[in-house]
Amino acid sequence: MFSRIASLGFLIGSVAAKILYAGVNESGGEFGVYSNPAVKGTGLPGVFGVDYAFINETTVDYYVDHNGVNLFRVAFLLERMCPLEFGLGNKFDEVYFQHFYDAVQYITTHKRRYAMLDPHNYMRYNDPSQQPFTGSVIGNSSDPTAATTAQFKAFWTELAHRFRHNSRVIFGLMNEPHDMPTSLVFDNDQAAIDGIRSTGAAQLIVAPGNSWTGGHSWTQSYPGYDSNADYMYKLKDPLNNLAMDVHEYLDVDFSGGHSECVSSGPDYLKDLTAWLKQHKLKAILSEFGGSAKPSCASMVPELLQYLADNPEWIGWTAWAAGPLWGQYSPCCEDYGTQGSLEPGSKAGDGSAGMYDTVWVPYIQPFVPKHLGTHGISSVSGPTS
Repeated sequence: MFSRIASLGFLIGSVAAKILYAGVNESGGEFGVYSNPAVKGTGLPGVFGVDYAFINETTVDYYVDHNGVNLFRVAFLLERMCPLEFGLGNKFDEVYFQHFYDAVQYITTHKRRYAMLDPHNYMRYNDPSQQPFTGSVIGNSSDPTAATTAQFKAFWTELAHRFRHNSRVIFGLMNEPHDMPTSLVFDNDQAAIDGIRSTGAAQLIVAPGNSWTGGHSWTQSYPGYDSNADYMYKLKDPLNNLAMDVHEYLDVDFSGGHSECVSSGPDYLKDLTAWLKQHKLKAILSEFGGSAKPSCASMVPELLQYLADNPEWIGWTAWAAGPLWGQYSPCCEDYGTQGSLEPGSKAGDGSAGMYDTVWVPYIQPFVPKHLGTHGISSVSGPTS
């Protein structure tokens, strides 16, 4: 571990050659459905701009024009895209889809940057009222209320068909599957890959593992759960344009829910990195974060330097910006309200939010100076 001053002093020349995609999560399309007593159907379909929203265009402008990023991961909710009365599959709520489409188009066409599509559902469908724990596991054949793997494939076939000509889209298959057989995550991932490629879509696909797709646990088995390392190298993409989707938080339980950073990213990612190298695979760290605490001032840069130093890692997106956070924080529930990575956000006491206290000092120095912005999304990266 090293000091913040030291970390920021030597890194500028070392990041450009390795990291191909760098940016931020846009969280908000999944908002508005939580219910304390877990009432199924709460907030569905919801009101755009009140219950949910995808981006502030001014925020995308700022991150592109002032921060030089080239990737936004845009969250949406399956139960809004595929309402319960339709079921998961190829029939969409066209109003919700249009709002999502407009956000993706703004990023990819107007600003000419990349957008990762993020179904923020934890490999579950039909009840997001207390996500990440409510809802039936997709593909669970013992649950008669669960959507099937075939339905998941049909969903991704339809979504990919609609974006197949947008070269700056990245298909992120699912946010944080957890507490299910790893073989089921594998089957669902493979079905989605097959569905996407059946449309002729050739863009980058990013596939998650089990156990919250955590990097620290990627090679570990648990009672009743095989490791991701036992399965995910077997995924087949006929175009070989596939990366692993990994999350890593630095707090005590790897959840991102505590303000202190205590878990060394390099220490916890080294086994996964070795696995990636062994199987000639790449990965994107699509979620990570930290607070403005002094412990994070060294550990967040340490993590980002590690990614830049290891060519198995092709990109990252920090958690999180978004139009609806207000003074609330996307991390650190035990630390109160402190704003988000949304530029201009404020903490509950009116002080600077996490864009100013975390992004600017800890993350911005690791955005490569000349990220590519042209060409189809791929494991080889865009062109300048």
